[in-house]
Amino acid sequence: MEENKVVAVEQETPAPSAPKAPTLRGQRPARDNRRGSRRGGPRDRRGRREEQKEFEERVVYINRVSKTVKGGRRLKFTALVVIGNRKGKYGFAVGKAAEVPDAIKKASEAAKKNTFELHLTKGFTISHEIIGKYGACSVLLKPAPEGTGIVAGGPVRAVLELAGVQNVCSKVYGSRAPINIVRATNQGLNNLKTYKVVKKLRGKE
Repeated sequence: MEENKVVAVEQETPAPSAPKAPTLRGQRPARDNRRGSRRGGPRDRRGRREEQKEFEERVVYINRVSKTVKGGRRLKFTALVVIGNRKGKYGFAVGKAAEVPDAIKKASEAAKKNTFELHLTKGFTISHEIIGKYGACSVLLKPAPEGTGIVAGGPVRAVLELAGVQNVCSKVYGSRAPINIVRATNQGLNNLKTYKVVKKLRGKE
């Protein structure tokens, strides 16, 4: 009877350990595959591609517009977006849509087709003082020494930062509409003259 009990115990002990081994072995490679897919999956690749954009976007102003029709009111949104590469190239545009994300997307796509170039001088500032005008808005742009930074309001700051200007002083006169301020700033930047152009106009070249 004792021998039979010993045999029964010896036969019962390996039984529970046999199914556990394959489950643990099967779980380890599954976890490794998951980690590998997270690290080198398409999500990381897409994220890297999005980081390598040519232009940086900034939403300056969003306005809600309502149109009264026979059935009621129709609401739409307008978005003012400024883009730039911080190396002398910038642009801006306005987009209109029924939803805010669609309006921003339309504005950014239109801004990429409406770009301008700016010549930066030593110290990442503008070449001379100028006043940009558009409608009832006037924007004064003044070069500043290195370390001053951008002394400007929201719309002017967005244009200058994304254009690559780092040291400048500004003041807005007249209309405070964001789109008018951006257009006046753009008009001033486009009328800037470089040292070579001024020298040629004076006949000293």
